[in-house]
Amino acid sequence: MLEKNQRHFPPIKWVGFDVDGVMTDGGLYIDDNAIETKRFHSRDGHGLKMLLRSGINCAVITGRKSKVVENRFRELGFKPDNIYQGVFDKGQLFKLLLEQQGLSPENAAFAGDDVVDLPILLNCALPMAPSDACPEALKAAYFISRSGGGRGAVREMVEFILKGLGLWHELIERYKP
Repeated sequence: MLEKNQRHFPPIKWVGFDVDGVMTDGGLYIDDNAIETKRFHSRDGHGLKMLLRSGINCAVITGRKSKVVENRFRELGFKPDNIYQGVFDKGQLFKLLLEQQGLSPENAAFAGDDVVDLPILLNCALPMAPSDACPEALKAAYFISRSGGGRGAVREMVEFILKGLGLWHELIERYKP
């Protein structure tokens, strides 16, 4: 885990995100036909594209199952095998994913907002949480966004990672004329 006084940013190569409460405001919108919708923030989405463009492997790990999640993250460029839904034990999946990729927890960052995310937050190099996360997630987090979940928190997290790795300015150059 990143220590508050650590001078060197960890060599992050994998970043995982919970969905409800991190990528969204945590609200569940279900209509009379049992159709679920979610609200995502556009700057969060562009931040994720920038993170993927930088070569960092990204995944979403969520306990719920939703076609909306699959559609949104495929649209952003996530590979289907990096979208994990219906996950009961996030910590076990985290260990398996790192093992499959030959990475260690020192190479991993994760954004979570609730107690179900603690098995990853407490075991990765860079635990992150939106400002409106539950107290346990906030206590576990090294980086806490100013924004709440689904309101730009992910973009703040992405910028923190890219700046910490020294990749931000290079990525920004492509937007300048």
